[in-house]
Amino acid sequence: MAITKKKRKISEDTICAIATPAGKGAISVVRISGKKAFSICNQIFTGKNLKSQKTHTIHYGHIVDPGEDSKNIKNHPSENRLIDEVLVSIFKSPQSYTGEDSIEISCHGSVYVQQEILNLLVKFGARIAKPGEFTLRAFLNGKMDLSQAEAVADLIASGSEATHKVAINQMRGGFSEEIKKLRDELLKFASLIELELDFSEEDVEFAKREDLKNLVKKISHLIGRLVNSFKMGNVLKNGIPVVIAGKPNAGKSTLLNALLNEERAIVSDIPGTTRDTIEDEINLGGISFRFIDTAGIRETTEEIETMGVKRTIEKIKSSSIIIYLFDVHEITSRELNSIEISLEDEMEGTEARLILVGNKIDKEDLSYIKNEFSGFDNIIYISAKEKTNLEQLTLKLLTLVNTESVHPDETLITNSRHFEALNNAAHSLDKISEGLISNLQGDLLATDIRRALDHLGSITGEVTSDEILGAIFSRFCIGK
Repeated sequence: MAITKKKRKISEDTICAIATPAGKGAISVVRISGKKAFSICNQIFTGKNLKSQKTHTIHYGHIVDPGEDSKNIKNHPSENRLIDEVLVSIFKSPQSYTGEDSIEISCHGSVYVQQEILNLLVKFGARIAKPGEFTLRAFLNGKMDLSQAEAVADLIASGSEATHKVAINQMRGGFSEEIKKLRDELLKFASLIELELDFSEEDVEFAKREDLKNLVKKISHLIGRLVNSFKMGNVLKNGIPVVIAGKPNAGKSTLLNALLNEERAIVSDIPGTTRDTIEDEINLGGISFRFIDTAGIRETTEEIETMGVKRTIEKIKSSSIIIYLFDVHEITSRELNSIEISLEDEMEGTEARLILVGNKIDKEDLSYIKNEFSGFDNIIYISAKEKTNLEQLTLKLLTLVNTESVHPDETLITNSRHFEALNNAAHSLDKISEGLISNLQGDLLATDIRRALDHLGSITGEVTSDEILGAIFSRFCIGK
């Protein structure tokens, strides 16, 4: 059943969790949120009465275990079981991340200390938070809408400048604002058509059909732009897949290692060493590229190697960029031309781009090599072993990515849930357009308008369900 975030009951439990990554570190942060946050922390914190302090202030003190009766807590930490010396940050409702009274305890990063503090908080009335529960409360308390909440997870996971820009824009409400404008304009017409239904016997028209037709056309265009941005947004979010293909011993694994600046793949003079795909990511110019080292493409009777070659072909068909690496001393110009045509056939129907890269130029004079392949004007010549001309390859990769789409003010769709909702909204708008052409009755038009509004509202959380909320926030870490 569709509900709104305002109708959903917020748990009155006070929750706690470690907000920093698991394991040892110099500092760890334990987060507490809820009505009893201050009273619970006062039972284990010495130095000050936290409840009487101003919001957005930090206080030095000690976390102690006062035993069974917290009323016996002593002002001097040595008279209790001392756990740690800490800094406590105070955020009073509604001026906090969750909109509730919240406290963050900055303690030393010992796993033992973290667990002891959590145990004490639970002992005196808190409970361990569920995944994403802090951000869920922020959403339910109106601190952010649903798409902004999802952007929090994207921001945490961002591994490049591009994904960071997209997440920041969405978290600041750029995407939400676009959806809200579209929804508000459509909502005005929905209310006018609903009003017409109340005066159906008088045959009046409050919502001008021509104006509605123009509005639907405008909204459909904007939604189409957002839908079309999903491919780029999704690629940026997950890393642009780049296949390194070529014959055995062309230097594919050496190139992968050189790009990653580590020995990620096994390098050997024995043909067919790479039997399966090896994947790793690297950040180039603020963009994440997911490089895939593949099995060498050749005729073979060896079963495992044959399977590797098949996987190579599959990866080629699903990648954005294919680097065909060849040994400049082991291939003729005619053979390379044949391979290029074959690869382009495999890429047909996709938007993948091909880069021809000649390897092992350190073994011979480059001018002689270029003369051999003079019929090609798009070859990049490198030495993967000596890391020669790799910057040219990097520049070529970046030119094949439309980085202008990653402008801070540009909205890109990176979330498959948003993509599905926009597609559904577009379908409902098509129905409205068809209804306007066929002079459909107002009540039937109103039904399609309501559906479009619901689909748009599901993105920001104006209309959603408990199942959807559970699925979204379960992907968050415990302390967020």
